[in-house]
Amino acid sequence: MTSHSPHIVDLADVAHNRRRGGDLRAMLTPSTVGATSGFMGLALMQPGERIGEHYHPYSEEFVFVVCGDLEVDLDGTTHALRPDQGLLIPRDMRHRFRNVGHTEARMVFHLGPLAPRPELGHVDTEATEPAEASS
Repeated sequence: MTSHSPHIVDLADVAHNRRRGGDLRAMLTPSTVGATSGFMGLALMQPGERIGEHYHPYSEEFVFVVCGDLEVDLDGTTHALRPDQGLLIPRDMRHRFRNVGHTEARMVFHLGPLAPRPELGHVDTEATEPAEASS
């Protein structure tokens, strides 16, 4: 028996995060649902958008492409990612994503275990210009 209630989080209720490119929505996290082993979110990327290169020193990252055509660079080697494909990115592996298709791409991501402090969980290795807001 668990002492926690289930938490349902709607995408529309999660803040936009465009600091690293695309629109990253951290949905199921320690602060939103009390997660203790990792966190899950959704990346939304418009055609031509990218998520800048970074790595995670404490966490593996699991990704699943829901829709759209993506490319991912893993330690400098480019791979195609298509809908219904998953990918495990090991700790410390530099990676970046690009939407190379003509429609919005959606990618679910999960990182675990958690870093000792949130600010230690993500290391940017390149600057990313935030996308301009659509009119």
